[in-house]
This record gives sequence, structure tokens and C-alpha cells, in this order.
Amino acid sequence: MKPANKANRLITEKSPYLLQHANNPVDWYPWSQEAFYKARQEDKPVFLSIGYSTCHWCHVMARESFEDEEVAGFLNKHFISIKVDREERPDIDQIYMNVCHAMTGQGGWPLTIVMTPDERPFFVGTYFPKENRWGHLGLINILQRLVNAWEKDRGHIDSIGNRVTQILQTQTEGTPGKLEKSIIEEAFNEFALRFDDKYGGFGSAPKFPTPHNLLFLLRYWHKTGDAKALTMVERALESMAKGGIFDHIGFGFHRYSTDEKWLVPHFEKMLYDNALLAYVTPKPMRLPEKLCIKI
Repeated sequence: MKPANKANRLITEKSPYLLQHANNPVDWYPWSQEAFYKARQEDKPVFLSIGYSTCHWCHVMARESFEDEEVAGFLNKHFISIKVDREERPDIDQIYMNVCHAMTGQGGWPLTIVMTPDERPFFVGTYFPKENRWGHLGLINILQRLVNAWEKDRGHIDSIGNRVTQILQTQTEGTPGKLEKSIIEEAFNEFALRFDDKYGGFGSAPKFPTPHNLLFLLRYWHKTGDAKALTMVERALESMAKGGIFDHIGFGFHRYSTDEKWLVPHFEKMLYDNALLAYVTPKPMRLPEKLCIKI
């Protein structure tokens, strides 16, 4: 960690997340025109990192990379680095999360974006360890390859950036029209296909509560009377309530389960997850008597 008298530009911010990074050796900028102007002036790519103060993997990446002198030195030499708090700027987060979904098919935080000075992304990802691990490239190796491409293959970078921009513009424009019954049926069939009959929920590990999906199924059941939709919701909620993803002492649900049985939680609770789950429960759910605390 840098001493306080050498704090970076984030030291004047109000966001708890940005202040957590104010003493990093990385020469962070907050989201600002100043940062992009400097990137244009120095002809450097922009390294954008988005997270939030209670994000576990954001803290891990900060400890492994952003507090590391080697990583910081490389970023400071070859990039203009920007930090964004997704809870302070959900508008920016939404844009670049859409980029991540479009380019990789998945998303999460910390969100890592590398883009041109005119804000055209050409590389996206989430958490990266500092060094190569388990057959995956580490951050140092990734940054080295990106700098090499920036210096020697700018045309390829521009083509990627242009293509991503076109895709995002198409998604933003959307197609007006009526929500057809066939689309609703297709969504229900997709949930039914991915439903885990044994443990409840959808897909395999890690498993997320995804209350918005459960709300869709409840509305589908109410509209069609299809008992399978209600069964999927109740099975998921019962498994979650009995498993480790539910905090049996402090109450509320953790962010997700690291296993398919809902037993081992990722120890992080989000207010909006629990607020949405409060809407989902189709009937009062009672915990087993032995799990309840008597007052």
C-alpha cells in the first residue's frame, strides 16, 4: 500500500469503494473526461475496473493486483486506469456489463474492461489473478498481450471496438412490438429444461437465487395454471431455506451457493437480492423447528 501522502486521485471521492483504492499504487482516475483526454493525448488504452465495496472478488483482485507494485507499474506505464463504483454509477456499469455479456456470454464483478480512448471496448472479463493459474491467463500476461496488440495491431483492435459498438447500438435500439405468447412459452420451456429436479434451482454450481426468474414463473403459473411452474418456484425456495445459502442466525439469503446443493454459500448478502426474494415467496415458509432460535 502507498502511504497516505501519496494517495491517488480517488482520495477526494465520496464513494466507499473508490476510497478503498485511494492508496493503491495504481494511478487511478475516477470516471471523468480528464482521464479520457489524457488517454487521447498519450495514445494509451483505458483500463476500466468496476466493482463495489462489499464485493468479495473485488477485494481479492485488489489485494493480488491493484496493491501490487509490479502490476501498478505496468498499468501506470501503458494504460490510463479508471475505477468506477457500480453502486454510485449504475448507468456506466450497465453499459459495460452489456459489453461483457455480448463478448463473453457471462458477467460479474469485478468487471474488467480495456478500451480505446474514444470508449470503444476491445477486451472484457471479470476477475483475473495476477499470475497464470489453472490454465487461464493472469492479469500481467493479459496486459502484456494487450499492449503488444495496441502497438502492433491497432487495426484489429479498431475492428473489434467497432463491432462491439454496433452490437450494443442494436441492443439499445430494440424492436418495438407486442410480447407474443410464443416468447413467454419459450422462456418457460427454457426454465423447465434447466430446472434441477434433485436439488432445486437452475443449472449447476454456482447457483444463484435469481428472484426475477422465480417471479416470472409465479406470474406464468397464475396466468396459465401450469403446476410445474409453481413446483419449480417452491422447490427452489425450500432448498434455499434449508441450505447454507440461508443465514439461519442473521437471516436473509447470501449472494449465491458455491455448490449445486445450496449448502456452501458465498458469504455476501445483497440488499436488493433479499428485497426481491421477499416478493417471491408464494406462501409463508416455516423453517424446521430445530433450526429456529427460541427467544
